[in-house]
Parts: sequence; C-alpha cells; structure tokens
Amino acid sequence: MADASDVYFSDMRTGSRGSLLAKLERLVRAAGIDKIDMKKKFVAVKIHFGEPGNLSYLRANYAKVIADIIKEKGGIPFLTDCSTLYVGRRKDAVEHIEAAYENGFSPFATGCHVIIGDGLKGDDDVDVPVDGVLLKSAKIGRAVVDSDIVISMTHFKCHELMGAGGAIKNLGMGCASRRGKMELHSSGKPSVDTRTCEGCGYCIGKCAHSAITMVSKKAKIDHNVCVGCGRCISMCRYDAISAGMDQKSDTICKMTAEYALASVIGRPHFHISFVIDVSPFCDCYGGNDVPIVPDVGMFASFDPVALDVACADAVNRQPAVRESLLGGKACDKNDKFGCMHPSTDWKKATEHGEKIGLGKCAYRIREVE
Repeated sequence: MADASDVYFSDMRTGSRGSLLAKLERLVRAAGIDKIDMKKKFVAVKIHFGEPGNLSYLRANYAKVIADIIKEKGGIPFLTDCSTLYVGRRKDAVEHIEAAYENGFSPFATGCHVIIGDGLKGDDDVDVPVDGVLLKSAKIGRAVVDSDIVISMTHFKCHELMGAGGAIKNLGMGCASRRGKMELHSSGKPSVDTRTCEGCGYCIGKCAHSAITMVSKKAKIDHNVCVGCGRCISMCRYDAISAGMDQKSDTICKMTAEYALASVIGRPHFHISFVIDVSPFCDCYGGNDVPIVPDVGMFASFDPVALDVACADAVNRQPAVRESLLGGKACDKNDKFGCMHPSTDWKKATEHGEKIGLGKCAYRIREVE
C-alpha cells in the first residue's frame, strides 16, 4: 500500500535470553525515534500513571527505556499527564504526582521527572488553534504545549466512552486541561452533591465568574453564569462537585481526535502502544479486571491514527479470554470493543483523525525481532 503508514511491531516473546525492555528499545529505534532531533529539546512523554488500585497501567520500566534514549540524544525528558475531570487521586497536581510515585513513576525508577501538564489545579492551559470540524481551538495543558517534542506511551485497552483507548485517546483526553475535559465529556456544567457538601463556602471565593452561591447552607452553581471551566471540582475539599459525563460517544470520539491533533500540531511526535493486559475499562478506574484477550505485543509509529487501527485490528484477531467479561458476553466477538461497550464505535475517532490530517487509517506492519 503506497499510501499507508508504517507501524512497527514486536511480540512479547524473549526466549531464554534478552528482555522485553531490550526489545522495546530495538522496536522504537527501528521505527525511527533516532531520526528526531532532541538535542537540548524538552520532550514530553505522555503516559497514564494509573489510578491507584489499578494494576493494568504500563510499568515504569518501559518509560525508563524511552527516557534513556531521549537523554542519550541530548534531550530533556519529562513524564506528563493532565488532571482528571472526575474526583479521584489525580484531580490536582500534588495528588497526581503522589499517585504516579505510588505506582512506580519516581525519578529514581524512570530517570526523569513528572510534570503535571495543566498545573497545580488543572487550569494552566493554552487555547491551541486547531481549525477542526467541531472545534476551532483546544484547551491543552501548558507543559505539553511548551514542550518541543511529544512522545506518547499508551496502554491499549477498551474505553467506555470511545470503545478503544489508544494513542488518540491518550493524547486527546490526556493532554486536555480540566476545562478541556469538560468540553470533551460534558454537554452541561458541574453540579454540587448537596449530600456531600459541607457548606464551607470555599468554592465561592475561588470561582472566577461568581457562579456559586450558598442556598440553604449548601453550595449551588448557577449554570447561566458558569463557563464550565471545572476549576471548582479540584477546589472542593469534600469532593462534592462533579461534572456530568453526558456527551454523546460519537461526538467525544471526534472531539478527542481534534484535541489529539492540537496536542502535537507543529512539533515532532512519535507514538508507542502496548497491547498487553487489554482491560475492559480505562486505567482511570481504581481497579482492573481480567484482560479480555491474550497479550499481543508492542507497536510504534509516527502516525497515531494508523497505530490505533493496527492495535485494534490486532485485538480483534485474538480469541476472547474465557474468564474475562468479554468471554461471558453473547455478541459479535469480531468487534470486541463494540461487544464490551455497545454504545461506542472506536472507528469514529480514527476515521475523524484521518479526515482532519492527524494520520492515516491504512497501515503496513513492519515486524521487529
């Protein structure tokens, strides 16, 4: 295929000699990571650190391989992700870094530091012009925008909103600031759970738009005034404020592709996906389930769209693990993502990504021993 992108692949076999880490290094070098000029450049390595309690996220050892290559080439690597929209252990920079360290991503293990992309409270972002079909700009974490190069490392898995959680999801949702995530996930505004609200009033003084008032000793958000920035979510000391996750799946897929484009536009970028521990849900959950298929391997490409299609195809070729949630479902196993999450269609993100120039859906596999 003349008009196809190269996607490099290594399986997880090592035999009695060597290691998966050495195999990862051979893979990314064969895929062309050495072609990127990294000397004196800040290199953002976008990775999901995993919600504490979840064990399917990527091991920190893999990140060290990439960080070491970057440093060998004179670059300045840092691991990054942006704050979550939901209430959890990664909703502000302090908790997020603690969670990353807890899951093994310390500078001692990876050889580089963790920088949360959208700042202390999730509101340090940049409106990046993208001129997409649905968006004219995307709200990307400032540390990502300020980097010279972006490298994504993705645990490929199912995703309850997008069907598949691949490089497009990792870049698009992961590099979006909190107000960016509001735009992606919610068609409305944050709301207060009056059962949890303690009526302390702290959020009132922190709202830049005076959208919060006290009613019957409980905070209340006026959606006519609220701009949907989501800053109050991290400000609430009692986790009483949350956003509605009510955006349509097809819209989320397409907007996420446009956010992914914004996260890499104008800079060199390179992408690695691990089709291992393919969990039925995102690593944002505080736990994980039995993988739905056997481990496949590691993939790398300069094209995140082709990479996602190749990874999804690889998953769909695998047999379902009988003991998994997928194994117990009576549905079309040829589309394992649609089987797990029937309201989603993973192809919406890749097809839209191709439409807006993020990459190509057509790919050719280059195997690396």
